[in-house]
Amino acid sequence: MAPEEIRNAVLEILEDIAPDEDLSSLDDTKSFRDQIELDSMDFLDIVMELRKRYRVQIPEEDYGQLASMSSTVEYLTPKMEHITA
Repeated sequence: MAPEEIRNAVLEILEDIAPDEDLSSLDDTKSFRDQIELDSMDFLDIVMELRKRYRVQIPEEDYGQLASMSSTVEYLTPKMEHITA
């Protein structure tokens, strides 16, 4: 998947987890938690959805890499390059 496709995939997951949030003005460089209401369970749901939908394994020590959209896309790009959208 290309970085833009990964961004769209993450947005889809966020829309499912936080359906009441307006994601249209999401700043890719700012922390998700600073912009939308996400608790630790929501964050784990994101990780689990990435695993379920795309078979991407994210070790717990790498969770910090998923703080913002830009860091998430950067982290996932090499892990998802084999996936076709």
